[in-house]
Amino acid sequence: MQAILRLHNCFLYYAAAISPAMILVLRLWMAKIFLTSGVLKASDWDNTLSLFMYEHPVPFLPVPLAAFMGTMFEVVCPILLAVGFMSRVATLPLIVMTLVINFTYQEATEHYYWLMLLGVILTQGAGKFSADHLLRLRYGKQYKLS
Repeated sequence: MQAILRLHNCFLYYAAAISPAMILVLRLWMAKIFLTSGVLKASDWDNTLSLFMYEHPVPFLPVPLAAFMGTMFEVVCPILLAVGFMSRVATLPLIVMTLVINFTYQEATEHYYWLMLLGVILTQGAGKFSADHLLRLRYGKQYKLS
């Protein structure tokens, strides 16, 4: 029994050791998905307006405002995720956008996958390889943005 417990503790030690790298991979993966979409929208504004008007209209928002907000969030939030600055806050608009896309435009398993990955970042934070971690080291507990 002692050998099993030692083996288990060893496993937990190494799993915890790679956790910051895995959180970084999650952040970069989600940033790539949303930033690619945001850059495409920003590069062809007329098409973006048409997309928000006909393909996936956002309820309760005028088309130009929905297009601007969606594009802005798809550009700014992934950058925040990639550098690990205010990552938990940055996940919130991306989660809302994913839900809106899933329930108003196209339900897809991929969207649930995105929600799970964003949920990990939301609940676990940006990890050790992030601007938030560096700021926390510098300013201590008074820095609580992640």
